[in-house]
Amino acid sequence: MMTPLYFTLGIGAVMIAAIALAMLLAAMKPNYFRVERTVVIAAPPAQIFPFLEDLKAQRYWSPWDQKDPNMKRIYSGEDSGVGAVYEWDGNRQIGAGRQEITAVTPNEKIEGKIDFFRPMQASNRIEFLLKPSGAGTAVTWAIFGPMPFMSRVMSLFFSMDKMIGNEFEKGLLQLKALAEK
Repeated sequence: MMTPLYFTLGIGAVMIAAIALAMLLAAMKPNYFRVERTVVIAAPPAQIFPFLEDLKAQRYWSPWDQKDPNMKRIYSGEDSGVGAVYEWDGNRQIGAGRQEITAVTPNEKIEGKIDFFRPMQASNRIEFLLKPSGAGTAVTWAIFGPMPFMSRVMSLFFSMDKMIGNEFEKGLLQLKALAEK
């Protein structure tokens, strides 16, 4: 028969082993992530590009902009293109952050940086790629950047690709609907 002390020690040993295993698995994960989704839109790149290059226009198709109708938005810098800045502060689903367009290749690519302040702090890169595809344009939306150790631990339990990717899919479908009008 196991005494309470041995039982407690056994439980403690199992917990320590589980934590050690989780840390080891997290340490083996890449320290970099990339999430992307693509949709084909039945429109030329020139018809789609303005929805991406103008941060104010993103409000009409971005799934995050639609989750909090009372979100505070501040636009600064250029009206569109390089130097355009968008800052937001919203509810718990949205958090707070800042996005800035850093490079533009007209009708082909937009690059930017995105900083999240709340609920977690992170600095990542984003890009939109437009490539002719049949009678339309393949539009890819991507986010990528460093994956700190605690994020790797969390990724053992939550799929960043699924969480962010699902939102990217929603946004791209809304962009498709707008651009194909």
